Amino acid sequence: MRIFNRYLPVLIAKHVYRLFKGRLYIKGRGNFEFQQGMLKAPSDADFEHYRTVKEINIEIRRLREQQEIM
Repeated sequence: MRIFNRYLPVLIAKHVYRLFKGRLYIKGRGNFEFQQGMLKAPSDADFEHYRTVKEINIEIRRLREQQEIM
């Protein structure tokens, strides 16, 4: 499990993109799991969780697009 003390979507997206499956904790946002290279919302998610998942998954898609171009 990786712990992020600050919410930096690009850094978190790179971590998820590299490891593909696992868990992480973002201070002030909570616990998250990721599978198949995408972040998933927890089962007891609220609006803030869903917004965080959406922002990070957008960054992951950008990383994938950049990789395809190269």
